[in-house]
Amino acid sequence: MEKSCTLLIHFDKGTPAIANEIKEALEGNDVPAKIDAMKKAIMLLLNGETLPQLFITIVRYVLPSEDHTVQNLLLLYLEIIEKTDTKGRVLPEMILICQNLRNNLQHPNEYIRGVTLRFLCRLNETEIIEPLIPSVLQNLEHRHPFIRRNAILAVMSIYKLPQGEQLLVDAPEMIEKVLSTEQDASAKRNAFLMLFTCAQDRAVNYLLTHVDRVSEWGELLQMVVLELIRKVCRTNRAEKGKYIKIIISLLNAPSTAVIYECAGTLVSLSSAPTAIRAAANTYCQLLLSQSDHNVKLIVLDRLNELKSSHRDIMVDLIMDVLRALSSPNLDIRRKTLDIVLELITPRNINEVVLMLKKEVMKTQSGELEKNGEYRQMLIQAIHSCAIKFPEVASTVVHLLMDFLGDSNVASAIDVVVFVREIIETNPKLRVSIITRLLDTFYQIRAARVCSCALWIIGEYCLSLSEVESGMATIKQCLGELPFYSVSEEGEATDASKKTPQANSITVSSRRPAVLADGTYATQSAASETAFSAPTVVQGSLASGNLRSLLLTGDFFLGAVVACTLTKLVLRLQEVQPSKVEVNKATTQALLIFVSMLQLGQSPVLPHPIDNDSNDRIVLCIRLLCDTGDGIRKIWLQSCRQSFVKMLSEKQLRETEELKAKAQVSHAQPDDLIDFYHLKSRKGMSQLELEDEVQDDLKRATGEFVNDNDDANKLNRILQLTGFSDPVYAEAYVTVHHYDIVLDITVINRTKETLQNLCLELATMGDLKLVERPQNYTLAPESSKQIKANIKVSSTETGVIFGNIVYETSNVLERTVVVLNDIHIDIMDYISPAVCTDAAFRTMWAEFEWENKVAVNTVIQDEKEFLNHIIKSTNMKCLTPVSALDDECGFLAANLYAKSVFGEDALVNLSVEKQADGKLSGYIRIRSKTQGIALSLGDKITLKQKGGG
Repeated sequence: MEKSCTLLIHFDKGTPAIANEIKEALEGNDVPAKIDAMKKAIMLLLNGETLPQLFITIVRYVLPSEDHTVQNLLLLYLEIIEKTDTKGRVLPEMILICQNLRNNLQHPNEYIRGVTLRFLCRLNETEIIEPLIPSVLQNLEHRHPFIRRNAILAVMSIYKLPQGEQLLVDAPEMIEKVLSTEQDASAKRNAFLMLFTCAQDRAVNYLLTHVDRVSEWGELLQMVVLELIRKVCRTNRAEKGKYIKIIISLLNAPSTAVIYECAGTLVSLSSAPTAIRAAANTYCQLLLSQSDHNVKLIVLDRLNELKSSHRDIMVDLIMDVLRALSSPNLDIRRKTLDIVLELITPRNINEVVLMLKKEVMKTQSGELEKNGEYRQMLIQAIHSCAIKFPEVASTVVHLLMDFLGDSNVASAIDVVVFVREIIETNPKLRVSIITRLLDTFYQIRAARVCSCALWIIGEYCLSLSEVESGMATIKQCLGELPFYSVSEEGEATDASKKTPQANSITVSSRRPAVLADGTYATQSAASETAFSAPTVVQGSLASGNLRSLLLTGDFFLGAVVACTLTKLVLRLQEVQPSKVEVNKATTQALLIFVSMLQLGQSPVLPHPIDNDSNDRIVLCIRLLCDTGDGIRKIWLQSCRQSFVKMLSEKQLRETEELKAKAQVSHAQPDDLIDFYHLKSRKGMSQLELEDEVQDDLKRATGEFVNDNDDANKLNRILQLTGFSDPVYAEAYVTVHHYDIVLDITVINRTKETLQNLCLELATMGDLKLVERPQNYTLAPESSKQIKANIKVSSTETGVIFGNIVYETSNVLERTVVVLNDIHIDIMDYISPAVCTDAAFRTMWAEFEWENKVAVNTVIQDEKEFLNHIIKSTNMKCLTPVSALDDECGFLAANLYAKSVFGEDALVNLSVEKQADGKLSGYIRIRSKTQGIALSLGDKITLKQKGGG
């Protein structure tokens, strides 16, 4: 059986010390050499050497030393040497040590006494301890607090030994006396801890007797008091009312550690609104008073937990939580905004939005490196506020439109998407938004923001003045026509003759583009501007932003300009009575379209126009030359209807998610009904009454009922050995985030006693055993429950394997029973999650690990296959249902999940129906780490075949 280890020291085995050298150094009179030799001896012992020849040398030459360091090292040496023989009896030479320890306990030097008392805390041999007990008890009354506090700990550890209660019969009484007279805070804490551990009733009695003075006690003692309260209330819930009063009195303690523990204890013990409000207020104070970022993040986690269980109370504290935005750390700001957005109500929305607006203004002035990212978070927060409460949109939309020309492209995109949604959902704001957008359009620098803004101009410019202003703004931003002069064309032609291979180099150096469905695009390099990261133009505002972007070869934007102008001309035909003006506008638009096509086919640009953009511009030309009523309806109405449909679907998805979250468990029909109004209220405070009421409400709504029912538990039991094996074993596996607990039942099926039965486990993958299981003796036909803890450090499939080893009295060798392997499933670690399309694409481009799995299934319907994969992989489909409707023989969908370790798993499924009815295609998995990509791939390969 392995002995417990109380000391660990790193040891470099490169140059092991020789026992003879250590012996010589110990025998000499040189104290530094003696210290060095003792350290070497201790390190060798800790690394498995026995060194029996050193013991007598140490007794003769080290025991008498007066040097404090030598004496401390001697105690460490005595702590780790083997003090018993194979049968568990104390070795006779240990008697030599007893006298030395007794002398140390009566030594005039306080340090020697203190370290010796500390050493006794780690001794388990009663034969050595028994003669020392009188000396230990004498030290309880020593004048020096260092000795008293260590003496109390020594008494506690002796009392906890198997025969401790016989060795120190009246230890709790003695310690209680010490506690009543003790003045030193640390010694007082140790004394209370001893009573808490060994005589809980006395500790409770002492606490209730001195309940008025608890707030004056030291921090260390208060922490132990809180631990005692938690323990007592777990076993005796009826008495928790009086303890909650003590906790609330401790909320005013000067120590932040005590305050934090108090708040946590209050939340775990009570659901009374007064108690929860006190805890939440405490967390908010800590959030503002503590400068450490990690502390703030932990406190925010606690507030987040409170938000999910006590939302009504947290709503009142929303402004206090928002003050955490003053921290410069982005993680703290993100967490704060996440909490606040779920606490918004019609009562506090105006205050919250005002605060968020102030924060947005601050990001303009400061030159911090993360300002752009923070601004993006604020814009997204304001966006969600405005969607939930449309009445606040008018107060923020104009402020945010100042950021359309933001150098941080991501936040500019967020603003324009917000504006697009608000202009549709708030018709009253349409005119003011369009006017402001046309005024600020020239400031926009990013191609993607320009595209979205142009779509808004094309769809929402309705009156004559708006249509004319829209066309004028676009013309102004395109600048003078044509886009290049003949002399420039000549120079470009000469240059291309000199370097004929330049273009091919540019094309090959580009990465392949990723389309919206996750597939790779086979395309010319010119078309890449449509899908690549947004191009930001650095140039003078006078040159016109659209012109600058077109001259970089962004013809996707050119096609958007053409579509917008076409819509504006078609609308002008409806609102402009003068045919002359309409024809004039039409010819100007056609001139712009032709100029763009000429630019696309000229050698001025390194790449010609892509076919898709070319076709769209040509379509616009044809349309303006010959417009039918059907086409007019498609361009002026159907586009808007599609957008409205998309918004309503998004809203529907969000409300369904909220409904799913709001579902609560219900009480069992045969549960006991408790009429709290009939209870005696005698001697109960308001807080205790509130607590009783909340407990009854919890019972009524089924919150105390465990979610895991027994049928589910049976599914998690794994058989480890066969029914014919002499030892039968089965394991119940519980996976909880970073821990796996194996609850193993071992049954002796023989008529013999099994001795030294040991469950030996080993792991493969990122799994680690926490402790080695002990040896057991199993009586005939009896059973034993053995627990094994395993730590998990990453999301990948792991395997636990091992065997059971035991001895019987009539067979000398050990018998080994090999166990079945336990496979830890990746599905236990990943859960469905949601992210935006933009975030999905960014991650898809960044993640380096990809696993490509070919589709091989008996399922013949694409949607059925998609649902089967979603169910098998525990992932969330990000592609909206509307995009998957209709039968076209092809399906592409993006799936997303997050692991408990914060890892992202991205899956793109692309399948096509063949002529014979079978499905073909690929499932591609991407992740940051190799483990999750491979494990998910294996899971999909395994599950897709049967289709069951």
